[in-house]
Amino acid sequence: MDKNHLQASKTTKTLDFNELDQSTGNIYEALTIVARRAEQINEGIRAEINEKLEEFTTYTDSLEEVFENREQIEFSKQYEALPKPHAMAVHEWLDGKIYTRYPDAETPNA
Repeated sequence: MDKNHLQASKTTKTLDFNELDQSTGNIYEALTIVARRAEQINEGIRAEINEKLEEFTTYTDSLEEVFENREQIEFSKQYEALPKPHAMAVHEWLDGKIYTRYPDAETPNA
């Protein structure tokens, strides 16, 4: 987990549209870019969570044996306290850490 992501807002925050679309000039394009980055962040977090939860997996056939694992509970609380992926993406966008490229655009011959 990137430490810069932890600086993102954990609560709902009103944003100025003019600030969001400053680099693109189009609010819809800016929101699309931020949404795609939020999906990437979410996939990364989900993969990290699944990898760590594999450590806690126990295979039992009996439903009567339920164990309370304190480490797993603390791990879950840690991830619940993280800012949401869209807040992380907006934070990156406003800090200028997201770049865009358009594969359809012609590249000049060098």
